[in-house]
Amino acid sequence: MIEPWLYTNYLPHINKNRFIFKFFNITMMSKLENGSIPWPIIGSATLLAFTMFIPEFSIPPMMHLIKEELGLTHTQTSLFYTIPVLMIAIVAVPAGLVTDRIGIRKSAGIGAILISLGSILRSTAADPSSLLAFTFIYGVGLGWVLPSLPKMVSGWASRDKAIVFTGIYSVGIYAGPALALSLTIPIVFPITNTIQGTFFIWSIPSVVATILWWALVKDPPHEDFAGNSMISGRATLLHVIKNRSLWLLSLFNFLYAFFYYNWTGWAPALLMQKGATASLAGLITSITLWVGIPTVFLIPRLSQRIGLRKPFLWLPAIILAISSLSALYVDLSLSWILMVSVGIADSVLLITVLTLPIELTSHHKEVGVASGLVFSIGHFGGLIGPLIGGRILDVTGTFYLSLIVLTCVAAVAVVIASRLPETGPGVLRK
Repeated sequence: MIEPWLYTNYLPHINKNRFIFKFFNITMMSKLENGSIPWPIIGSATLLAFTMFIPEFSIPPMMHLIKEELGLTHTQTSLFYTIPVLMIAIVAVPAGLVTDRIGIRKSAGIGAILISLGSILRSTAADPSSLLAFTFIYGVGLGWVLPSLPKMVSGWASRDKAIVFTGIYSVGIYAGPALALSLTIPIVFPITNTIQGTFFIWSIPSVVATILWWALVKDPPHEDFAGNSMISGRATLLHVIKNRSLWLLSLFNFLYAFFYYNWTGWAPALLMQKGATASLAGLITSITLWVGIPTVFLIPRLSQRIGLRKPFLWLPAIILAISSLSALYVDLSLSWILMVSVGIADSVLLITVLTLPIELTSHHKEVGVASGLVFSIGHFGGLIGPLIGGRILDVTGTFYLSLIVLTCVAAVAVVIASRLPETGPGVLRK
């Protein structure tokens, strides 16, 4: 039978017409039985995912401007890109525990407020210390939101369809950063010709997403938060910590984030060394994200049809290793091919990594803290990667050694992926 909350929240006028009532009743019953997520929920999640990374990915195209205006080294400048990654690593586990206790709406809503606040405050920064402080606030919000999204999927969708709905909101994860990378220098920055003005303009989408999240999103009707005491929270954490497969996935995510944040953070600078202008470098780098949009739509369905998950970890990791090695020799005219290959591999890895905490846990109440563990350990790699890349660039003046390091990191990720258990529906069919 259809849940009562649907009558009051999503079908307020159905008694006016019996035919409409019958149509919606059957439709919504079918959707809930099939593990679907109501459109206000998945739509708000997609919008939040779209906006939450924009403030971070507006940094790489402006790296050279920030460096010159604030008188910093490459390593110091990379901090404004990597501090949010550090905060994800620190905040993700406690945020996951809180999400499991207070629910998706409140937890992600708090994170969304912090994202908006930090983003707006960055537009007032006049020196490196204030910009760093406001970036910390933004990063806390980012780390608070991330574990809530897999938790949302596990609360609304059936486990076998989790990867499909993860793919829907993941479109936002790629579209937002892609716009930030491609539009920051040629369109947004010239509006004010200041770094602070650019930060302000890019904060507006986050504010809109925050308002809509609090207005439209509700917790799953079957979720019981009253029973999630501090004691049960500790028990859940201990149970998750004992899960060997989650630690392997976390290690894999560490290597993946090391590669991804290093590549996207320094790709514009790499392309500029190959002869690109700042605008062209940002546009070419954004291809990595643009190709992810159709990929996150198609790959979940392909993974479901095949019934496997592991090939969608080790095969993309091989592609990343080949791409980073090839970047040593590919000139600017062919660099877009590299961005396409890295973009496809990255989006396949992201969608799979986001889904696996749901499939590797025994109960949906563990998904928040399990996702927090995977994001926390993984994003320490995202913190270390760009810092190492910046240090190598400061010392050597080239990206040669960085690309060799990325090749080795991707190769190790292939080995880790081979050790993970297979969780796809094809295993259950046998």
